[in-house]
Amino acid sequence: MSLEEFEHLVGEELDALPEGMVEGLDNVVFAVEDRPDDGSQGVLGVYEGFDLPGRADYGYMQLPDRIVLFREPLLDTCNDETHLREEVRVTLIHEIAHYYGIDDAQLHELGWA
Repeated sequence: MSLEEFEHLVGEELDALPEGMVEGLDNVVFAVEDRPDDGSQGVLGVYEGFDLPGRADYGYMQLPDRIVLFREPLLDTCNDETHLREEVRVTLIHEIAHYYGIDDAQLHELGWA
């Protein structure tokens, strides 16, 4: 799947998330990269920034937080588009949860890690 096709798929899955999950996102951008900087294939996504409970007010020229999905590890994990869409959705929810201050232990308890 090309980068453009993958970005489109991620956009569709992001648009399909419940409004209550995404309406509170502020100063967050979503991005797609081929793989993590270290080249690892085991990381599907990452949240880069300060979670909502831990952040102060944003100042002038404050860079946005980022949620990045990694195309190659996600493609390697999935055997068809249905499975890919499921993994993209779970990864988006997982990383958005980090924005809201939910850590991996809590996500595991909730079945999202």
